[in-house]
Formats: sequence, structure tokens, C-alpha cells
Amino acid sequence: MIKGIIKNHSQNLYRFDRIHSVLFRKNSTLIGAFSPSQSKFYAQSHNFNILKDSTEHDTTLPSFMVGYKNGFLPRQDPLAKLPDRFYALEHLLQNMPIHLPNGGEGLLAKGQLGNAVKDLPQFDVSDITDQRLLSALFRDYTFLASSYLLEPCDIMYRERKSYGIGREILPKNIAIPLSIIANKLNAFPFMEYALSYSLYNYQRTDSTKPVVYSNLKLIRAFAGTPSEHGFILVHVAMVAHSGNLIKYTMETIEATQEKDRAKFNNALKNLSDTMNLINQEMETMWERSNSDDYLKFRTFIMGSKNQPMFPNGVIYEGVSEKPLFYRGESGANDSMIPCMDNLLQITSKLPKNPLTEVLKDFRKYRPTNHKEFLDFVQRSAEEVNVRGFAIQDANSTALYLANMDQIRAFRHRHWNFTKEYIIKNTTHPVATGGSPIVTWLPNQLGTILDQMNKIGQTIDYNKLTPENKIIIDEIVNKVNAQERVLKREVKFLKQQFGSSQDRVVI
Repeated sequence: MIKGIIKNHSQNLYRFDRIHSVLFRKNSTLIGAFSPSQSKFYAQSHNFNILKDSTEHDTTLPSFMVGYKNGFLPRQDPLAKLPDRFYALEHLLQNMPIHLPNGGEGLLAKGQLGNAVKDLPQFDVSDITDQRLLSALFRDYTFLASSYLLEPCDIMYRERKSYGIGREILPKNIAIPLSIIANKLNAFPFMEYALSYSLYNYQRTDSTKPVVYSNLKLIRAFAGTPSEHGFILVHVAMVAHSGNLIKYTMETIEATQEKDRAKFNNALKNLSDTMNLINQEMETMWERSNSDDYLKFRTFIMGSKNQPMFPNGVIYEGVSEKPLFYRGESGANDSMIPCMDNLLQITSKLPKNPLTEVLKDFRKYRPTNHKEFLDFVQRSAEEVNVRGFAIQDANSTALYLANMDQIRAFRHRHWNFTKEYIIKNTTHPVATGGSPIVTWLPNQLGTILDQMNKIGQTIDYNKLTPENKIIIDEIVNKVNAQERVLKREVKFLKQQFGSSQDRVVI
């Protein structure tokens, strides 16, 4: 029996000769020189090694490494089909979705997956070191695990609009290989946003063309519907812009360190333009995924932590005799907005309350290298004081505020999705990750609105360029109105959902 899930931090995640080391200088002396032995889990405080190219043919490096080319996407296209050794698993997954590509019904359509799992061999994955294959197996076993555990809930929801209770034991032919693979990847043995559901779940239709929505198709699915396809792949298309987000994040920190005002302003302008592209891509969700269809596949991305379907957690047979609890897949696991929060020093301004603690918990559910990078950005931004340098100059403050406005736009749109896709269609009180459905997103949105108001008050309007005066006028008017509306919405919805919104499980 494998006792517990212990993350393995001993793997060397970097190859120095293939990676661009970003170093900051203080008094012309290198600070915090890079040492692979020191970078196993936490990035060094004054440097972070970012991939200059995606080293696509190297299967010894982790699939997810922050890079200027791939951003927060995997550095290689996800492996779409498992090798013949895992034919039984591949065959099961291809026949699993409710709606199959040929128009037929899959195993989940009539609750047949549970029995089908009994015939799945318990594959030995202990010998596998190929990172691309490990990532594909993690994706596939987490899809299978979530489908198996939540199959009864999906059936009940389709019949009665109530979830009931999920399966409380994950059989060893899924639990053991999944736990071994998760350990190799330093991940929790449960579905994650980047490692399985979204960012490792796409194929390029034409491998010679870029990662854009029109060139993407899905690898694994639960419902197998166009709306599920759209929901997942819009996220991929958004993150395809993250290479530039990383580039301009680093340039902002470097410019602050160097006290270079022109470079700083240019970096902030480019960063805002990049975030605008991400927000424009996000807006396409409305047309690519029908809001009335979301609940037809949402069941399968819920977790075992703070969900009424799993009051006693889940026993991983052959792995742990005690029940395990994991948060469900959530867009909150994405790394782009946390990167912006950390760079602009918004993270430290979040209220000290249980909702913020949930946010911190969410941020554990992402690839190790992403966590290291986000920690690095937060430390570096605080050390060089990005916010402080911005507010020393009126036009820099305007550009800083424009970036805050992009965070606001992202979070406001996410809140609108939540209201339209979820709250409008169900009274289930918690989101897929186990956070309160009404109060959690407004905790972050309210913070950015409040901080924008405070930053706006520091600007000497007379020193702004004509272009920046227009930007500031638009932002200030928008923020004031949105803050009032948000408070009214939350008050009304809390009355509708009752005391469930006061219960926060960290």
C-alpha cells in the first residue's frame, strides 16, 4: 500500500544551458546567482529561469515550464493519444463521454462507466520518466477518476436537478497509478485546471499554425458537446497570449529595478495591451459556450473538498485508508491573474479573511514551475516596489491604473459568467472548487475596485498627457458605478442563498 501522497521535490527542473536566466543587478553585482540544486521547488529571490524556447523535443523536462514562447501553456503540444501499452485506458476514455463524436451515446450517458472500470487493468506506471507521457496519463486518469466518482451525481442531476452523493471509494486500478503519476509531477491526485482539464487538453488541428481557437480541438471530454468544447478551448486561447504577459512582467520589474521611467512606462503599456487581448478572447466565451449548457458538464469538474456530494471525502483504495479531500477544477487555478496581482502588489492588499485564505489554497493547484514563478514575481515586485515607483509619476500611475483596470475587467467578466452560467440556473451553494458561489469572486473584485479608487486619488491630473486624461476619466467613472452595483448584487444574492454563503472551508 502506498501510504499518503507525498510530493517529490527532488527532481531537477532546469537545464541551465537551454534556459534564459533573468538576473537583476544591484550596485553592478549579481544577486542570488542561479544554482540548480537550490531551485528544486522555490525560485531564488532575485532570478528566475524562463525558457527562451520551448525545447519541444526534450521529454526529460516538465511539460509546464514558464517560457517566453509558450507562456503558461505546456512547452510541447499535449500528447493526444496514449501509446498501445495503455490501449484499455485509451479505449475507455474514448467511449466515456455522454455524447460521442459519431452521434452515439457513451458510457456516461446511461451510467455504465462504473461497471466498465472494473475491467480496466491496474497499469504499472512506476517506470515512466517521459514527462510528456506522464502529463498525458495524469490528464487521463484524472478525467477517469472524476467521471467515476461523480457519475451518480450527474445522473441524479439530469433526473432531479439535485446531485445526491458521489462514489466514496476510488478503485485501486485508478487510485494507485494516479497517485504514482501525481507524485512524479508534484501534483495532487485530482483534476487540475492546467495539468488536466484545460491546458493539457487540446490539439492543434494544423501543427504548423499557432495556438488560436480556430486551430484547436479537444482531446478529452465529459459531455462531448460543442459548449464543452468551447468552454475549455477558450481558456487555452486566452493563455496562448501569456508569453507576452510574462515578457512584459519581467520588463516591468527590470525597469523598476533600474529606475528607468521610459522603459517602465513602455512595459506597462505593452502589458495592458496584452491583457486587453486576453480579455477580448475571454469575451468570446459567450458565443462559443452556451450558458444553458454549462451545468450539463459542470458536475464532473467538482471536487471532494467542501462539496455536499462528498461529506466524507474519498478513499483512494490501495493508497490511503483515510479519506482525502481535494478542491475541484477552477479557472481560479490559472496563473495569469495571479501574475498580475503579484506584479502590481494587489495580492498583499486582499482582505485578511477566510475567502482570501481559500484563494491561497486554490493557488496550490497548479504546476510546480508556475508556483515558483508566481512566488518569484511577488517577491521581486515587493523588493523593487513596482507600485511605489509607479505612483511617483502621474503618467506612470495612469498606466499602472490601466493595468489594474484590465484585472478588474477580467474579474468582472468572470463574475458575470458566474451569474449567467451558474447562479441563474442552480441553487447549488458552492462553486466547483468548493468556494461560496456568491461571495468568493466579489472578495477579489471588490478589492481591485477599492485599490483602483485609492490609486486614482494619488494622480496629479494636471500632469497627465491628453491621452492619459481620457483613460483616467473613463476608468474612474466605471469603477465608481461598478462598486455600487457589486455591493447591491452581493447583498441580494446572499439573501437568496442564505447562510450557506457564510460557511467557508479553507
